[in-house]
Amino acid sequence: MKVIASQIRKGNVVEVDDQLYAVLKAESFFPGKGTPTTQIDMRRLSDGVKTSQRYKTTEQVERAFIETKDHNYLYQDGESYAFMNMENYEQVTVPADVIGDQAVYLQENMTTQISLYNGVPVGIELPTRVTLEVTETEPVTKGQTASSSYKPAVLSNGLRVNVPPHIGVGTRIVVLTEDNSYVERAKD
Repeated sequence: MKVIASQIRKGNVVEVDDQLYAVLKAESFFPGKGTPTTQIDMRRLSDGVKTSQRYKTTEQVERAFIETKDHNYLYQDGESYAFMNMENYEQVTVPADVIGDQAVYLQENMTTQISLYNGVPVGIELPTRVTLEVTETEPVTKGQTASSSYKPAVLSNGLRVNVPPHIGVGTRIVVLTEDNSYVERAKD
């Protein structure tokens, strides 16, 4: 299926020169003068080689037909991760290089969307927001205003994020999985 380059998103699978590539990052640039372009960073599925290509935003790109299904995360097994299809209870093993740096967000029983091409996992989409607990952060300094400054914090999964001064150790917060940014205090 042909789509224009500006519609390609992270997690899509594209076909270039009879090879399948998983999109790691897609960014569109609209300069004041000149032609708008889309820069696509991708990984070849057959051997894991990473490459980057630039297209005009209106150029046609072949998007591979991928089946996407909900799966629950079960556990990590060495260099792979086990998921269960919620419809037929079949287990799927996803290699660590398919998940990449998103693996820090995986929590037991988390529902994810796994993209399958001919039954082989080629991509994963996590929920956009996850709730994690703050395990380390600096104490609040008197006189700090909430709007102007953020302080570093370490979360229960080892991730480092910046949080507002009123967040302390033991507080559960919501984080965006796309860019590791603080959203709000969890409402639970």
